[in-house]
Amino acid sequence: QVQLVESGGGLVQPGGSLRLSCAASGDSFSRFSRSAMAWYRQAPEKERQFVAAISWSGGDTLYTDSVNGRFTISRDYANTMVYLQMNSLKPEDTAVYYCNARYLGTPQAIRVTAGDSWGQGTQVTVSP
Repeated sequence: QVQLVESGGGLVQPGGSLRLSCAASGDSFSRFSRSAMAWYRQAPEKERQFVAAISWSGGDTLYTDSVNGRFTISRDYANTMVYLQMNSLKPEDTAVYYCNARYLGTPQAIRVTAGDSWGQGTQVTVSP
């Protein structure tokens, strides 16, 4: 498993922006032709749900409908970092956000079945 460390969560006002980061260590996705990383989130009293994914080699992205157009997932190939830029935040975006890694997976695959490696989670709260 790859080790994932998340940061960047916090309290923001509706309409504000926040940038989450996920640092991967212990292995490199650059060695795989089909690896993917994703962001999931879990709000209180709800199950963990998919947010966005990106392929490591090609940078192809996939978003859930509720964040499409507001969130942008990206990766730093050389430094094994994954980011989630969140704009136009809404109260319903409030959740614990988790970074996830799946070896030999595509963005579509990691959306269906998450990888075994998870970050510790970072709290995002959108409130006046």
